[in-house]
Amino acid sequence: MYTMPKRNLEVVVLSDIHLGTYGCQAAELNTYLKSINPSILVLNGDIIDGWQFRKYYFPDDHLKVIRRIMKMMMQGTQVYYLTGNHDEMLRRFTDITAGNFHLLNKLRLDLDGKKVWIFHGDVFDLTMRYSKFVAKLGGLGYNLLIYLNSLVNTLSQKMGKGKISLSKRIKDSVKNAVQFISDFEMTATDLAFEHGYDVVICGHIHRPAIDTRFKNGASVTYMNSGDWIENLTALEYSNGEWSLFRYDDYIKTIAGVEATDMHEDTDDDTDAIPGSYERFMQEFLVAAT
Repeated sequence: MYTMPKRNLEVVVLSDIHLGTYGCQAAELNTYLKSINPSILVLNGDIIDGWQFRKYYFPDDHLKVIRRIMKMMMQGTQVYYLTGNHDEMLRRFTDITAGNFHLLNKLRLDLDGKKVWIFHGDVFDLTMRYSKFVAKLGGLGYNLLIYLNSLVNTLSQKMGKGKISLSKRIKDSVKNAVQFISDFEMTATDLAFEHGYDVVICGHIHRPAIDTRFKNGASVTYMNSGDWIENLTALEYSNGEWSLFRYDDYIKTIAGVEATDMHEDTDDDTDAIPGSYERFMQEFLVAAT
């Protein structure tokens, strides 16, 4: 049986996974996690969706993602969980470290002499700051749109056509949405310039990006890790370079190889996890919801 070796990476940044919602592409994320061996894994907000969480909907694929991350921790990966707006209930527990797990609001890294600033980015969203009810209502509407999108894509694929993203088309066609994204990116970049960072990484807006901007002879690289609802993207750092991972492109490169055979992995997602880790994650899930 042919197996592909895992890719050793220095840093991986994921955000906006939204575990516990119908839109979360957990099976695809688990396939990706099995393919990598990062020294640092940054979970940059909205990992578990406390807004839409329902006890009757947390399927096996979602649990497997959590167990996979736990296994990575046990195998030496440093996991940094940075809080977002959908898991904001965890903010009262920030600055906690338990083994290889770290719960923070923001993270600063020094990578090959470059100062990197990582945070979710909901602080820039005025709706979040001044009208949480409206924000949650918008989140519910977005989830309904994603559910409708999945039905449309099922029909589209049966007809031999490709997937489409209804929300992306709406965002790209609505002037205010386009302006919000532009303002978000500019605000994050301006703050990075002000505080002397070389790289600023956010999530929140579900718009993957790597973009270097210049001001007064200095430069800042703005990045966004995207999401695992529509874009299925991650940021990867290795050999002094950042790159944007896209799951759809990755799948094309491994066409014909069974997902279960793709990567060397002596552990199965159903393997036992030490009781201390299991209890910790159970308590963490309760706190997150």
